[in-house]
Amino acid sequence: MAGSIFFVAESAGEIVGFYGVERLSLLQFELEALFVEPVHMGLGIGRALMTHAKNFIAESGGSTLLIQGDPNAEGFYRALGAQLIGKKESASIPGRFLPMFLIEVSGGEDTRIITP
Repeated sequence: MAGSIFFVAESAGEIVGFYGVERLSLLQFELEALFVEPVHMGLGIGRALMTHAKNFIAESGGSTLLIQGDPNAEGFYRALGAQLIGKKESASIPGRFLPMFLIEVSGGEDTRIITP
């Protein structure tokens, strides 16, 4: 399939986060990367990026998003509707296993970030 596609989140002309997805099959995508600058964490940027990803996947005809996540991010992914489906060895740290999640995509959610 084609390579990964990346999207960025900006605030005041500054990139504050990004994500990348790769299409694995007609219906399934994989989250290649998700990052929010630490000073911008807790503001809803990660949630907005994931909502954007789910909408993009739905608009592209996909139905599922596979995620190999950090163990510390399990609560974040579960709060977004992800189900733990297993573990996979880290590609960068031999012997470290990371949780695998699956999100069923429906699309149509609001991706705006409201800041005070």
